[in-house]
Amino acid sequence: MTVTDDASGAERGWPVVPRVAVVGLGYVGLPLALGFAAAYPTLGFDVDPQRVAELRAGHDRTREVAADALATTALTLATDPAALAGHDVFIVAVPTPVDAARQPDLSALLAASRTVGAHLRRGSVVIFESTVFPGCTEEVCVPVLEEASGLRFNQDFFCGYSPERANPGDQAHRLKSVVKVTSGSTPAAADLVDRLYRVIIPAGTHRAPSIRVAEAAKVIENTQRDVNIALVNEIAIILARLGIDTADVLAAAGTKWNFLPFRPGLVGGHCIGVDPYYLTHRAQVAGYHPEMILAGRRLNDGMGAYVAGQVLRLLVRRGLNPVGGRCLVLGLAFKEDCPDIRNSGVASLVAELAAVGLAVEVHDPWVDADAAAHEHGIALVAEPERARYDVVVLAVRHRTFVESGAAGLRAYVRPSGILYDVQSVLAANLVDGRL
Repeated sequence: MTVTDDASGAERGWPVVPRVAVVGLGYVGLPLALGFAAAYPTLGFDVDPQRVAELRAGHDRTREVAADALATTALTLATDPAALAGHDVFIVAVPTPVDAARQPDLSALLAASRTVGAHLRRGSVVIFESTVFPGCTEEVCVPVLEEASGLRFNQDFFCGYSPERANPGDQAHRLKSVVKVTSGSTPAAADLVDRLYRVIIPAGTHRAPSIRVAEAAKVIENTQRDVNIALVNEIAIILARLGIDTADVLAAAGTKWNFLPFRPGLVGGHCIGVDPYYLTHRAQVAGYHPEMILAGRRLNDGMGAYVAGQVLRLLVRRGLNPVGGRCLVLGLAFKEDCPDIRNSGVASLVAELAAVGLAVEVHDPWVDADAAAHEHGIALVAEPERARYDVVVLAVRHRTFVESGAAGLRAYVRPSGILYDVQSVLAANLVDGRL
């Protein structure tokens, strides 16, 4: 890991085999820490004692890492910040959500920066993986690192940014199989960061020309997806008014070679539902008010209310009174076959259904009941009763639900009740309504 350009003495002093500390052991940090532990002496640090205790016992509640991988790794785990002392490279992978006003919540990032800053030494490198707006690393995090360490940026310590590209529940696109964008605060730092990741990422790296470019690349990746999903959601709303099945239209349009295969639905998760707000926040600070991006966000944020309205109309047509009616929502995770409930669009759907008077129960075999209660105030039902509900809403396309088929899901519905398919995975003639 030596540096060969005209770098400062601190940069030339980087060790050949660095000691790596990964701060934050969630969906992003844990797989990253295991990856680095296979190549370098690595510490995994998290402020949650329960999380670390579970990992030491071989259990990953995110289901991203298997028990045997935890049992065989050389990764050291710690909750005491003192364990960070003596490390050369610090990688910060903590959550960066938005608050109730849809503004960036940097509290965890700032706390992590203060903790890391207290353990920096001359020649240290701090790499941020958390999603941020362009400029955040150098304008927000660096001053905290300088204050906590008493060291000078780009003279005594250096920074990098390598945006996370984790896709919870995706077994095909894993850490090692996705190209990693890297960057650094000086040419030598950029070189070090790139070579550091290249060792553990067989798919390779893309070295961005600056930290700000890497930060911007991250937020536009998911902003692009968000806008495209919003377009398809709006198309679904229009086609419903025209009495045309959206799934049929998308199947026909999809036969054209350059048609993008986006589907309507509830948008959630830590990235797609959050990253656009980081970009638009920074744009507004710069004096520009985004239009298309925020319009897409409004559309996607409003899909829970739209689906609830569709369900209500079906109930009324069937002559069923929603007030006091029983409703079962299948799925709470923000996507299929994963336990991640962060910013789940299903939570807003549940709230909207309850607002019209329905008694709503939620069942999701992937989601931890305590997490659902803590995050969304939703008490999960372990085993829904058969023939009990006036309406069943298939909200998440978990494999177990899809494999049950319309007949299996309709078994929960009373004879006069309805089955609504948010995901449009069931044939139109087998359900009473779908998005």
